Amino acid sequence: MTYSATCPSRSIQTRLTAIAAILLLQANLASAVEPSLSPSAVSAQTPTVPAPQSDAARVPFDQLVHSSHNPIDAYRGKIVAPPSMANSTRLDSLVRDGKIYLSLRNAIDLALEDNLDIVIARYNMPIAQMDILRTAAGGQVRGVNTGVVQGTPGGGAGGFGSSGAGAGGGAGGTTGGAGGAGAGASGIVSSTLGTGTAVSGYDPVISAQVYVDHSYQQLSNFQVEGVSVYKINSEQANVTYQQAFPTGSSLEVDWSNSRQTSNGTYDYFSPVLSTKARVVLQQQLLAGFGLGPNLRFLRIARTNQKISDIAFRAQVIATITQICDIYWDLVSAYDDEQVQERSVAFAAETLNTSRKQLELQAIPEMDVLKAEGELATRQQNLTVARTTLELQELLMKNAITRTLDNPILEEMPVVPTDHIGSQVQAVAEPVQDMIAEALTKRTELQESGLDLQNRELSRKTARNALLPTLTAYGLYAGTGTAGDLNPSYYDKSIATTLPQGYGGALQSALNNTAPEYQVGFQLNMPLRNRVAKADQYRTELEYRQSQVYLEELKKRIRIEVRNARYALEQGGSRVDAARNARDLAQRTLDIMQKEQKLGAGSNQQTLAAERDLALAESALVAAQTAYEKARIEVRRATGSILEEYGISIADAKTGVVEASHL
Repeated sequence: MTYSATCPSRSIQTRLTAIAAILLLQANLASAVEPSLSPSAVSAQTPTVPAPQSDAARVPFDQLVHSSHNPIDAYRGKIVAPPSMANSTRLDSLVRDGKIYLSLRNAIDLALEDNLDIVIARYNMPIAQMDILRTAAGGQVRGVNTGVVQGTPGGGAGGFGSSGAGAGGGAGGTTGGAGGAGAGASGIVSSTLGTGTAVSGYDPVISAQVYVDHSYQQLSNFQVEGVSVYKINSEQANVTYQQAFPTGSSLEVDWSNSRQTSNGTYDYFSPVLSTKARVVLQQQLLAGFGLGPNLRFLRIARTNQKISDIAFRAQVIATITQICDIYWDLVSAYDDEQVQERSVAFAAETLNTSRKQLELQAIPEMDVLKAEGELATRQQNLTVARTTLELQELLMKNAITRTLDNPILEEMPVVPTDHIGSQVQAVAEPVQDMIAEALTKRTELQESGLDLQNRELSRKTARNALLPTLTAYGLYAGTGTAGDLNPSYYDKSIATTLPQGYGGALQSALNNTAPEYQVGFQLNMPLRNRVAKADQYRTELEYRQSQVYLEELKKRIRIEVRNARYALEQGGSRVDAARNARDLAQRTLDIMQKEQKLGAGSNQQTLAAERDLALAESALVAAQTAYEKARIEVRRATGSILEEYGISIADAKTGVVEASHL
């Protein structure tokens, strides 16, 4: 029988194909496994302090997955390298005598390299790039994060505390994506962003099916096929190629092949060979027509990439503002600790003098007790000042490092080398100019403007989705049949016009021997169309709502700028008043000390005057710190803090600050 001669070879070929597919799958899984870290890599993640960071660990990771000429590469996963937790070598250069000597510029540079809030936000940019890669193939946009990460404790000045933390928030929250939750950040609805007709995948798809079928049919008599059990052996091999295009058109090419043998004596051919080639081309004429509806996800993803870049700039602004606040809090704690140390030293000296005078019976014992009580109070104040300084040192080290998992670094003191200026600088820039600068530079307005572009695109695609679906299509098919005469056929005198062998069937299918042509239109028209109508009108409402939000944001920024300007003016006045109070307390102490030397004053009067001086100095330190933080808030509110400190966004993106820009 023909079956016995051909079926084993076909079966062996099918099995070999299955084995090759299994081996390919195993190779794919093996290549996708994350490689284990070497001992040196493990030690690099838990370094000694300060731990140098190699250049290899600093290679930017925000790069697209590049295309490869290897066809198997499309089915292999990519592994993102683990994040490096080693601190920058810049920290090593600042350590002397077991202390970290830190300027404000050093703190900013270290934060740009190692602050984990910025490190986390840095991943949002390649995530946005992957959205472009996905939507270029026809996939839906997943959206990007526009919030500000605020995992670093400390600081507190500035208006960025209202921004969303981590996943969403800020001006617009998570932007992009069709459908989704009904409400976004700040009450702005974004559920119809990206709405419209269905978008097909633009990556070509090849589908193949190969099978061997054996069927047995018991017959009631010999008159049907000449046998009692009718056996049919079928072999099928089909291949389909599908491709969609952004114009709203699609192409499908089918190639089907079959081979059938049987044991029936009334079947003229065995085997029977059939092949068919079919080409179908479709084009949408109304809904889904053109590049606009079909490339909307890609256009939204590209806009979202711009939003992601702006959001990263907002993250850098927020983090640098926080670093400045933490630094001046550190300076304040450092200066206040020195004030309390001088106060304790003066109280201790006064107590020693009082005890000597008591031995000479020059003063009553009550004065000594009062001096002891005053010393105890000032020692308590010194303890509070020292613990506050230790906390501020810890907050600063946490803000400028990737890891604190080392006892040496955790206990290492931080000495600020910059100190608060003694003079208050008058703000000469008119407030209207400051507001105009803020309306130009504030990242929230830039993000909202780009978000409006996405919503405008959604308005257009939603209107297109209202139209009926009208598809024009054309089909061409060619069929070929061939076969060998059945040696068991009862009448061998009948002639046949069919060719023999698969080559003859293929030639008939391709030479227009038995063609099929078809051209037509297919119309799909919902009679009430309420779903599309509701979505279209909702896009209009969401767009207008976002316009109102943009105006509200402008008003809020105007108030923020004015409030920051008021706080700066009030802070300057507070510094002047605190400096005058300090000077007055210093003159009072000088007079008390002179009177005491002349015998007209007492230790208690001098000690009280020195206490007033210590309080005045602490108040001056607090006023100067508040003034410096108010100056930072003015820069943040006007969007000029990066220019003020010469910060490069390119350095922040790579995590490597090449040189100071001041």
